[in-house]
Amino acid sequence: MKKDKFISLVKGGIIVSCQALPGEPLYCTEGGIMPLMAKAAEQGGAVGIRCNGLVDIVGIKNTVKLPIIGIIKRKYDGYGAYITPSMKEVDELVEKGVEVIAVDATDLTHPGDISSSEFISRIKENYPDQLIMADCSSFSDAEKAYKAGADFVGTTMNGYTDNSISQFDSPNFQLVKEIVSKLPVPVIAEGRIHTPEDAVKMLEEGAFCVVVGGAITRPMEITERFVHAINQSRLRSMR
Repeated sequence: MKKDKFISLVKGGIIVSCQALPGEPLYCTEGGIMPLMAKAAEQGGAVGIRCNGLVDIVGIKNTVKLPIIGIIKRKYDGYGAYITPSMKEVDELVEKGVEVIAVDATDLTHPGDISSSEFISRIKENYPDQLIMADCSSFSDAEKAYKAGADFVGTTMNGYTDNSISQFDSPNFQLVKEIVSKLPVPVIAEGRIHTPEDAVKMLEEGAFCVVVGGAITRPMEITERFVHAINQSRLRSMR
């Protein structure tokens, strides 16, 4: 898919992240659950789906007509990057025909001891027409990824790396605003977007679309947030 086409399909909308990892209640090795999540998101008005793993990607592609941001989460001993960390995962995703491949674009190390910038450049050399989203934790990550050839930069990893740990559970609106104001690259807002109001504000800050995951597709996480709020309220009332 051409970049302009993807942008026209998702601009100003919500991309829903439909993922479940081993150990989570909705994880199923043979698939089948996340495609239903994706179908519900499509019927609710989502403009795209972000999903993880070949089984779920194939199932979702067969279930919905929305463009897909595909990733493969895989850990390699001795290396920190785990979101599409090597060319092996890229090759697998290209073969499945996902519209956009998202990759770790932080300072976490990639297999082969190559930097995120070098990794993105290599992907573009091998697959010049493949759209790439850089999952960033900071403005520095976004700048490096843009210069390396990433088509989109996202704030996915903000708060999840040593240099971006946040004590807040709210979205980093300021980071989105900074990237938008300083880099000529489309910004995908992602991370800790819990409410419709958060999503609207991200678009107002200049993001061209918003990815929402846990607030929609992870019932265990949603339940925990309600339980935590109730417990905190109970503690305050006892003081």
